Amino acid sequence: MKFVKAILSILVTAFLIWALETKFGDIPAIGVFLNPSTGFWQNAESKNILPTENLKLTDLQDEVTIRYDENRIPHIFAKNDHDLYYAQGYVTARDRLWQMDIQTRSAAGRLAEVVGAKALEIDRYHRRMGMVYGAENGLKGIMKDPKTKIMVTAYTEGVNSYIHGLAPKDYPLEFKLLDYAPEEWKPINCIFLLKLMSETLAGGSDQFAMTNNLRLFGPAAVNELFPDYPFNESPIIPVGTKWDFKPLPIPKPSADYVARMTENIKPREKVDGIGSNNWAITGSKSATGYPILANDPHLNLTFPAIWYQIQLSSPTVNVNGVSLPGAPCVIIGYNQKISWGVTNVDADVLDWYQVKFKDKSKNEYWYNNKWNTVKKRIEVIKILGAQPETDTVLYTHHGPVVYETAVKKPKDDFENIPVGDALRWIAHDESNEFLCFYNLNRGKNYTDYREALTHFTAPAQNFIFASNDNDIAITPNGKFPLKFKEQGKYIMDGSDPANDWHGWIPAEQNPTVKNPSRGFVSSANQSSTDPTYPYYINWRFEQYYRGKRINDRLSAMQKATVDSMRIMQSDNYSILAQDVLSTMLKYIDPTKLSEDQVKALTIIKKWDKHYVANSIGASIFDSWWYNFYNLVWGDKFKVKGTYLKYPSYDETEKLLLTDPGSKWFDNTKTPLKETCGDMLSHSFYTAVDELVQKHGKPGEKWQWGQVKETFINHMANLPGFGTGKFIAGGKGGVINALRNNNGPSWRMVVQMGPTVKGYGVFPGGESGNPGSFFYQNMFNTWKDGKLNELLFLNSADETSGRIKSTLKLEKK
Repeated sequence: MKFVKAILSILVTAFLIWALETKFGDIPAIGVFLNPSTGFWQNAESKNILPTENLKLTDLQDEVTIRYDENRIPHIFAKNDHDLYYAQGYVTARDRLWQMDIQTRSAAGRLAEVVGAKALEIDRYHRRMGMVYGAENGLKGIMKDPKTKIMVTAYTEGVNSYIHGLAPKDYPLEFKLLDYAPEEWKPINCIFLLKLMSETLAGGSDQFAMTNNLRLFGPAAVNELFPDYPFNESPIIPVGTKWDFKPLPIPKPSADYVARMTENIKPREKVDGIGSNNWAITGSKSATGYPILANDPHLNLTFPAIWYQIQLSSPTVNVNGVSLPGAPCVIIGYNQKISWGVTNVDADVLDWYQVKFKDKSKNEYWYNNKWNTVKKRIEVIKILGAQPETDTVLYTHHGPVVYETAVKKPKDDFENIPVGDALRWIAHDESNEFLCFYNLNRGKNYTDYREALTHFTAPAQNFIFASNDNDIAITPNGKFPLKFKEQGKYIMDGSDPANDWHGWIPAEQNPTVKNPSRGFVSSANQSSTDPTYPYYINWRFEQYYRGKRINDRLSAMQKATVDSMRIMQSDNYSILAQDVLSTMLKYIDPTKLSEDQVKALTIIKKWDKHYVANSIGASIFDSWWYNFYNLVWGDKFKVKGTYLKYPSYDETEKLLLTDPGSKWFDNTKTPLKETCGDMLSHSFYTAVDELVQKHGKPGEKWQWGQVKETFINHMANLPGFGTGKFIAGGKGGVINALRNNNGPSWRMVVQMGPTVKGYGVFPGGESGNPGSFFYQNMFNTWKDGKLNELLFLNSADETSGRIKSTLKLEKK
């Protein structure tokens, strides 16, 4: 019996050892993960960091000094540019290696290699969208210029120097959880970061939905509900700006386009863009007599943060701001002469073309009255725990046919991608955006700013500028295709050369304004210009609400300070509510309301139109407008099996204020003929009833900060590594455009002057390690709407009480 027990004990022990060393599905090998020598324990970091550290590294040309401040932000001082970008790569990898790796894998369509078949469709999508193809072309452009070639090569060497020095126990926590090792960094990985940003900011399309709208409703209705210029607008370039250039001839619309917009087309069966704000005021509006610039790009909020703060100094540059982990240079920031920031333009630089193949082999397609050869690109997708999958992507001269058959397209994903159409996308073209930032980082004046922008292709950005010369400017900038009006609003006939892009708008003719008489420049993703601009950039932009509020506040502002700008970045006032609330209230009959509805009506009548966290009125209005909007359009534009685009808030507001008798207010699903008043009454009842059902009687639980969900997750959605839900104000249509997990990813204010001072914060911290104090140490500062003063050192030897440690790199 004792012998049997001993055998059983040995077997159980052996099983436990095997189980602890074995990975089951997504669960890491527990024994390996918990190993005190190599497991997650090794990722714990103290708040107290070493005061000095010295490292000898290969590929360095000279000594580099890196000073770390109290927020663990590196200030790099190198004796040449090679070592500067080498050090940037090294310290960024030290803090954000897993983030760099996983973002690169996502863009390159290589997630399935580390997480298995569940990522296969997103990998296949990125391969089929031509992300790798575009990155390969981008790398060609960057490597042609000696400055950017040195920069990207040195950055890559620095990243690899850090990777080569890692033992498994030193791997970032996520590598241990997912049970894979970091791989060598390649120059193309830096380009993948740009392509990922292009996908985020310029990778969406309404063309499939708009084409379905045209087929279902016809051109007259579509032109009425989806106009080329909105009812309300406060454009980026001030109305009345004169264009001091002779425009190129505008291409003539294709015969196919003319026919579609004039014939009766028989019926047949995008989420709002990413928002950001920036503005700059002249010295005449500033308390110091020098310009002030502010920027807060709105992106998806994650831990680790999208941005990485850094100062870069060499004999050719001294610049401070934020970079993208995985890419060299400062992307948004300032030096001691100029400052700059960006918001998204939302230019139409992605178009779809119908393809006619000769036969089922799909080896040839019809274009320009002849058959042309289809190019085939073989994509091999490796899958963890399974055999690799080989995918063949067809390319016409326009670009990839993302899904040539419905069978290839996932059933419930990528709704805005049409089947059988080729993609023409600016992100596929050869370009060198890094040269733009290389030059901006070293810029001294307006001329340097304008020259730098000529190198920027995509995603198109509103580049705002301020200088110590007391100049301010803004330029909606990128490489814009030369098109006929509305070209790309709908899917186009890919066989007709008249539908091709017809060249490019000259960079010097991109819309721009310098030192306007009103004393400020600004953007919030609204229309770039008024209708007098001779070229077509797009038919739709973000709606005017944020831009209008910014312009109203800046128009009235005098003797502004950094704090004026900081407070304005957290402004929660709703222009939409200002426009429509008084009209909406006129249609509500208090005698027909329930007790809860009467209370809600009393509250909203007193609401100050601010989306602050403790506002109950904000919750009522938001729910009311949402229900009204969907009640008006849902019966017409929610068609099962057909992807359609709803009319905008702007168009809905126009009908409410100017045409309450419009036929569009009738619900086509009922035998009655509903009016605007019916829609407003029913939507008010529904809004209040929903709030009662979800949050109880009107009271504290109706406060906006509790009703809306605000959170920041870990990039891999690892439980416990994000913030969880937190109370905050803000809304997509107000300056403080914080909604769910999307919002101000970096807030910055720069005061120009004899000594330029910057202030900024992002939600999170410099470290990507959840076990570090510096993983989210700046989150509360960001959440409270405050800014950190950014430390700008003029030399490696400059003393500052904020410096907490020094890292010296020497060549081995």
